[in-house]
Amino acid sequence: MLRPRSFAGFRLANRWTISALVIGLFLALPLLVVASHLLLPGGQAWDHLAATVLPRYIGTTLGLLALVVVGVALVGVTTAWLVAACDFPGRRWLEWALLLPLAMPAYVMAYAYTDLLQFSGPVQTWLRGAMGWNAGDYFFPDVRSVGGAAAMFICVLYPYVYLLARVAFLEQPASLSEAGRTMGLSPWSSFFRVSLPMARPAIAAGASLALMETLADYGTVAYFGVQTFTTGIFRAWMSMGEPVSAAKLSVILLVFVAVVLTIERMARRRARFGDVPSGARRVRVVLRGSRAWIATFACILPLILGFALPAALLARLSFGGGDAQFGARFVTLAANSALVATLTAFIAVALALFLAYGARISRSPAAAAVNRFSNLGYAVPGAVIAIGVLIPASRLDHAIADAVQRVFNVEIGLLFTGSLAALVYAYLIRFLAIALQTVEAGLSRVTPNMEDAARSLGMNAGETLAKVHAPMLRSSLVTAALLVFVDVMKELPATFVMRPFNFDTLAVQAYNLASDERLAEASTASLAIVAVGLVPLVVASRRLVRRGD
Repeated sequence: MLRPRSFAGFRLANRWTISALVIGLFLALPLLVVASHLLLPGGQAWDHLAATVLPRYIGTTLGLLALVVVGVALVGVTTAWLVAACDFPGRRWLEWALLLPLAMPAYVMAYAYTDLLQFSGPVQTWLRGAMGWNAGDYFFPDVRSVGGAAAMFICVLYPYVYLLARVAFLEQPASLSEAGRTMGLSPWSSFFRVSLPMARPAIAAGASLALMETLADYGTVAYFGVQTFTTGIFRAWMSMGEPVSAAKLSVILLVFVAVVLTIERMARRRARFGDVPSGARRVRVVLRGSRAWIATFACILPLILGFALPAALLARLSFGGGDAQFGARFVTLAANSALVATLTAFIAVALALFLAYGARISRSPAAAAVNRFSNLGYAVPGAVIAIGVLIPASRLDHAIADAVQRVFNVEIGLLFTGSLAALVYAYLIRFLAIALQTVEAGLSRVTPNMEDAARSLGMNAGETLAKVHAPMLRSSLVTAALLVFVDVMKELPATFVMRPFNFDTLAVQAYNLASDERLAEASTASLAIVAVGLVPLVVASRRLVRRGD
């Protein structure tokens, strides 16, 4: 990379570093605000919450995380091992299709399965008709429970483990399995004693992503009536009007996130065991007969439960009745979603390009630290970010309004609270990491010689970025923008709390209708959210699979 060799270069590096630090402080402010409330007295409201519902929040959250981590690890590792180590009917298309559940938000899946499995749904209605049963004559598991919520998360989040574990299995050389066979290990013993331990860091990384998504969720747990920290934060803020209590709950939720990240880092320390000499990759075992069809069924079942079946249920509801406000109202909702997603994607990509390029040319530890800190935003639940933005925004609004009232005797209302700018700000904190990692990966493929050549032609850093790097990074920039766009379209907690007055999105519309038990009407907005995320996911998943083979 290019080193600043002159006084002008030193000044340039300082400007990039200072700018990066300002951006880092801007991004860190909400988290600092939330953390500062840990030192404030909670009052009677907090004492009541701590004595009554806090133990329930902790127990329910821990139980939900335990179920999810076991489920995603079991499904993700099984499917990853089958497609990486075996050959069976449908393997080639299942390799990329197994990632499709990522396009299905968990709360959208919850709406679909509730309509299918509730008492008045088609499954129980058919069961009562076929068996001649009445209400109370039989037991049927309640989908609106901790177990039901865990099942939703497992179905949509196992691809995190699948993707990383699959790559880890593919990168293990054939010599390892051959060594296991010479030691008398059966295929199952070789898997558990050789392949699985070496893939453990990748599995832990994928499981940690699934756990953080579980902690960040609000729509699923709120719709199912499962009391976790996110539902507690919303209740304290919106129902009780207790921002301090909401902030304290947010701090505890951040502790859960920190624990998950710590466990994942500890697992990555063992990644050195995966550093093996290069060699021929393992030859896939060709499965025949019943084993082949069992493998196909084992891979296709998560795809059906996590994508095909809920998508079909949503399509049936949508085309069978759908949203009665599908006309102008639906267009307005879609336009609102597209507006905030486009604004956030554009700003996030611009900031990511600035931060990544600044760290590259300045070689400053401070700039690199800001980039690493910015990556932590994705691990912070949207509800926590919303609280961290709203508290200082409301205080600033009231201070400005009081000052204007005293000086000019004019009431101006709230300027920042409930504004589009505050909402996009929260999105940036949450999703900048996606754009930054994508841009950094693209920049790593640009050799420093390109910068040296540009400087020899008299270009400064800005001109080099605009005329040399940006054209070469076009694919990475478009990918980053698409990823941020899709994630903003699906985001519910921050949108639900911070959206401007009379500014609903597709995600909010789907949640509101589903909360009113209008599942058929909620299906239209839900299906639109899935459709938006499907196209870039299909393209990206097929590209990733081709690279892995």
